[in-house]
Amino acid sequence: MIHTDDKLVVGISSRALFDLEASHRVFEREGRDAYCNYQIEHENKVLEPGTAFELVRKLLALNTADHERVEVILLSRNSADTGLRVFNSIAQHGLPITRAAFTSGDSPYRYVGAFGADLFVSAESDDVRSALEAGCAAARIVPGHAHRDEGATGPLKIAFDGDAVLFSDDAERIFKEQGLDAFTASESEAAGQPLPGGPFKSFLEALNGIQAEYDPADCPIRTALVTSRSAPAHERVIRTLRAWHIRIDEALFLGGKPKADFLAAFGADIFFDDQTTHVDTASASVAAGHVPHGVANE
Repeated sequence: MIHTDDKLVVGISSRALFDLEASHRVFEREGRDAYCNYQIEHENKVLEPGTAFELVRKLLALNTADHERVEVILLSRNSADTGLRVFNSIAQHGLPITRAAFTSGDSPYRYVGAFGADLFVSAESDDVRSALEAGCAAARIVPGHAHRDEGATGPLKIAFDGDAVLFSDDAERIFKEQGLDAFTASESEAAGQPLPGGPFKSFLEALNGIQAEYDPADCPIRTALVTSRSAPAHERVIRTLRAWHIRIDEALFLGGKPKADFLAAFGADIFFDDQTTHVDTASASVAAGHVPHGVANE
């Protein structure tokens, strides 16, 4: 992505930011006209936080009066008319979001590049896939855990899977097609060769840029790599991050153990993974986004 400044730019859909499931059920059962009427009738009723609300709140809290580090932009399939409820709720929750695209049912992903977004989070699978194909880090937010304590403090904690998220799916493809032994042998042989970047490499780099402004002991962002890899396949990962000059605060090599308990222990505000099994189990305790990229999603 090419930026005119050094801000981290995040595009968020209204269904990822707020709990719009009741409204969405009206749309599915009764159609567009009933949905539009429902939103207008309820436009003064403040929406409850959605799954990605805490992520957005903590990202925006990184801004100060003299330094805007992050901008969040609303990208919504609502019309401007029905989207008024969303903007009213944004104001009531005190979120400094001022830019938006309302597309009246069409996919808003085409504005991801125009706004220079580093990350796009949406509840719509097709929009996410299109954004990924256009070169933007993107994830489908999974309904589940949503933080509702808007007064909560503490650092923003973001967890990433490795293969097909931070890294390419080259190694995972060997595992899927040839098995664990072939994967282990291949990764050991290539331990000194950095992995190609995956769809979330540039987003992690942008986070690192913000982290570099702080003393590590006082940084308001913590990142974690939570991967099913184990030794000896860990070495290539560590050497890759070193070659990229990227700092990861915590690295968990789980050797195939389920990730959910570890993500809860880390306190992740969001977790990104390419495999729906990991995302679905994690979503019971932390916000989780599915990255439909790589061999596991073909």
